[in-house]
Amino acid sequence: MTRPFQLSHPVLLLLLLLLATTATARPGFLFTRTTGRCTPDYWGSGVESWPRMVPQTSTVSKVFGSRAYERYRSDLTLLEATARSDDENVFPRLLKQASAALLNSYSRKGFPYTAWEVKTRVIQGLVSERVASRQAQLFSQANEACDLH
Repeated sequence: MTRPFQLSHPVLLLLLLLLATTATARPGFLFTRTTGRCTPDYWGSGVESWPRMVPQTSTVSKVFGSRAYERYRSDLTLLEATARSDDENVFPRLLKQASAALLNSYSRKGFPYTAWEVKTRVIQGLVSERVASRQAQLFSQANEACDLH
């Protein structure tokens, strides 16, 4: 008569522990979102200090001028602009991407826009939804592709 294969308790516990640690090392079906170090989400997270030229409490109207004052709340800060989630509306999307682009222009060598260019393009983008959408897309591409080296 053959005896069925049995595992001792310590071996069984070790096997279960091994399986548990292997399962937690992989995300499985969990959605993980990566954010680059130049995106609005990154700047809004507070992981890195903001450039001194643009404190987090700077208002959009002070940074981008009177046209921005007419379009957005007068007390809206750049930090709030980077954290906005209403991306389906073109003007808030422009502001969100432009805020990150402005921060990148001050803090990332080789970023394709200077601070002056970002500010000018925001004012130009406020002319129409079509222009705002295109400029938001251009800022988004620059923010996603920015070179940190």
